[in-house]
Amino acid sequence: MLKYLLIAVLVLVAIVSAILIYASTKPDHVRFERSILIDAAPEEIYPLIEDFHAWPAWSPYENRDPDMQRTYSGAEKGEGAAYAWQGNSNVGSGHMEIVETDEPSKIVIALYFAAPMKAENTAIFTLVPEEDATRVTWAMEGEANLLSKTVSIFIDMDKMVGSDFEAGLAKLKAVAEG
Repeated sequence: MLKYLLIAVLVLVAIVSAILIYASTKPDHVRFERSILIDAAPEEIYPLIEDFHAWPAWSPYENRDPDMQRTYSGAEKGEGAAYAWQGNSNVGSGHMEIVETDEPSKIVIALYFAAPMKAENTAIFTLVPEEDATRVTWAMEGEANLLSKTVSIFIDMDKMVGSDFEAGLAKLKAVAEG
């Protein structure tokens, strides 16, 4: 009996080791990105992104927890504006701050996730005129630690984050064109 238990433990250690070794070969930097064409000028879309008070109308994360606590601080909008949230397991907790703007073409946001997993990322919104419309791109990038690399073996993070970005961009399009 002891022999089989020892073999089981060794097999388990080998499997975990193989997973961690494989995870360590994944890239140290991740980037998720989606874009949409919106029939509006950049000047009409930009205010919906640079003002966190406007996010409930389009952000895919705002309606996942009706009891989510929100705190706004810093500047009213644009560079220095900050937003913190505390919610259920669907939204977690963290805060973000607009750290760079180039009106009406770019907004860079520092993201700090506290739960369900700690992470620091950067979100970048770019707005590029395209004929009579605007190509809006929402990207998120950051460093990948061993835990996030391991999770990415089992969960397609690009698909998960990307589907959220697609939903948010579709709502942003509806608001901007409406």
